[in-house]
Formats: sequence, C-alpha cells, structure tokens
Amino acid sequence: MNAIRVVLIEDHDLTRVGIRAALQQREEFEVVGDAKDAKSGLKLLSSVPSDVAIVDVGLPDMTGIELTQIFKNSQDAEQTSKTKVLIMTMNDSEETVLAAFAAGADSYCMKDASIEQLADALRVTSEGNSWIDPAIARIVLQQSQKAYVAANDNTNPGTVTINGLSASDSQMVENYPLTARELDVLRLIVDGCSNAEIAQKLYITVGTVKTHVRNILNKLSADDRTQVAVRALRTGLVS
Repeated sequence: MNAIRVVLIEDHDLTRVGIRAALQQREEFEVVGDAKDAKSGLKLLSSVPSDVAIVDVGLPDMTGIELTQIFKNSQDAEQTSKTKVLIMTMNDSEETVLAAFAAGADSYCMKDASIEQLADALRVTSEGNSWIDPAIARIVLQQSQKAYVAANDNTNPGTVTINGLSASDSQMVENYPLTARELDVLRLIVDGCSNAEIAQKLYITVGTVKTHVRNILNKLSADDRTQVAVRALRTGLVS
C-alpha cells in the first residue's frame, strides 16, 4: 500500500513541526513538504506530487481559503489524480466554514482534533471523500437543508432543482427505529459533543452513552459519528 503523500501549510512553527512529527511516525503517511506561508505553499503544491494538502486558514500573506481557491482553479480539469485540500483551523464560524467549502476545500478539521481524527480525516480525504469535523457538521448540513428547501419551493422559480432524499432515507424518516433516549444522544452527537459530555448532559454513564452510540450507528447504517450527524440532519431526524 502506497503512503498518503501530505503537504502541510501552516504558519505556526510549533504546530507545523508537531503535526509533521506525528504523521511521520505513521507508515501510512509521508509528509513530502511543508510551508509557513501561502506563496511558498502554492509553489510547493505545483512542484511536489501530493495526495492531500493540510491548509491553515490564518496564513500571513493570504488566507487559506484564498489559497485553496487559487490552487483548485489552477488544477487541470482532466487530471485524474488531484491533490485534495483539508482545511485545518480553530475557526468554526459559519462564514469561514461555508467560505472554505465554496472555495473548493474537500474536508474541514478543527485544530483541537486528536492525531487519530486527523489521520482518519487524511485517509477519507485521500480516497476522494469529504471528512467533516463533528464540531461543524451542523453548519454544513443546515446549509444543505436550506438549499433543498429553496430548490423545492414552488414560489421561487429561480432556484435550481436538486435531488431529494433517496428511497432508503425517506423510509428511514418514516420508520426510524431510534428510542427517545437515542434521539437525545443523537442530537448531542450532531452538536459535536464527546461521549463524556453527553454523559454529563444526560446524567448517564459513559458506558451507557457508548451503548447508545453503537446502537445508533447500527440503526442508521453509519460507520462513524460524522456519518451519523450527516444522515441525521439530512433525513430530518435532528434539525
């Protein structure tokens, strides 16, 4: 199995060195270069083949969002192997999140994520899928819901029609098998709460939370908490 080639663009020296060192300890990743500003980062991306670029939003010469847009626009539309962009920041404002995805970002990860979460995000992103930090999943899905409502509003003929829910998702909305307590846990998952935080809010043990989470994953046919959040918001189980 080939290692996932990573470019790291981050202006904070300790953060950049720390992430690089953590990834280099894992055989599945190869950090092929790093840069501390956008100009150097763009040169690096154009000269060194890579699978995923980790891009900080707060770069000194331009924002990571601007870098992402410039880089994405420069990629050949016929390229079969394109570098994916994983935005990494402490900023979880709606404006920043939506601007990042509008610029072409593939995934969005918060800087307080664990190395395991970052590794998972890089794997998912390198495979051509989007990894969305649970802390900002609600923002992304609420925007998708707004687009769906607008596209299906007959009083607004200027909107673009988009596909509705799949048959399986529609069936889930009608017959979802979650208990009231599982729905409580699901809402807190969508809010980005950890198992410990859910336990504290619902006055139950962490072990009980883990059982509920496992049941929710099974019932919603999801592989992880991010998929659960996405499916819950998309189907309307949580608004």
